[in-house]
Amino acid sequence: MTQTYSQRVRDNILPLSVGDTLPKAFEEWSFTDETEDHEEPVETCQLCDQEQLRYHFKIRNAFTHHSLWVGSHCILKFGLSIFERGRKLSPTEAKRKLARLTEKMHQDSCVRALRAVLAEEENAVLKGALDYYEKNKFLTPKQAWVVLWRLKTHGINHNPTFFTVRLKRDQHKYDLRTMAPERVHLIWPALSTAQKRMAVEMGHQPPEQLGPGP
Repeated sequence: MTQTYSQRVRDNILPLSVGDTLPKAFEEWSFTDETEDHEEPVETCQLCDQEQLRYHFKIRNAFTHHSLWVGSHCILKFGLSIFERGRKLSPTEAKRKLARLTEKMHQDSCVRALRAVLAEEENAVLKGALDYYEKNKFLTPKQAWVVLWRLKTHGINHNPTFFTVRLKRDQHKYDLRTMAPERVHLIWPALSTAQKRMAVEMGHQPPEQLGPGP
């Protein structure tokens, strides 16, 4: 199986490269920073032929200018170059960057899904929250509850930590202080460690100490 896998990689990348061995060829390829979310795991890695990929990352050869759409695993496995502001990233930094980009694609997908919900149902509060988020890149406590509640209600796959909550204004702190426990429970994963401490100081209990929500 290992030989078959290696042969697939050779067959896919060597004809598009100058180097005649995999190590030499891999040195020619780098990540272009272009990504694509196919929403469902329906695509194939053009380097190793792995199927059922949702996220694609584009790599390009510096000499031949050929490009391939691949999975993040192959970029890391074969040490393809990833740059940030002109500097080549270390393997650890490269892994973090690909993780951030994957999270961003998933996050954007959640917002698109909620926009689709708005097309089916009139919800001025949700629309306001999404407009605010796309402009400011964070949510107020009330907006975070609306967004996470609708994501949960519609069964949209999401991670609450995608959404940053801002608590700098006195009004936002007041909103959190007076928020019902089950709502605080819902937005809890989106809060930072400091914000969770603030919520506890306001009298809220951590989710593991709360009873089940409605």
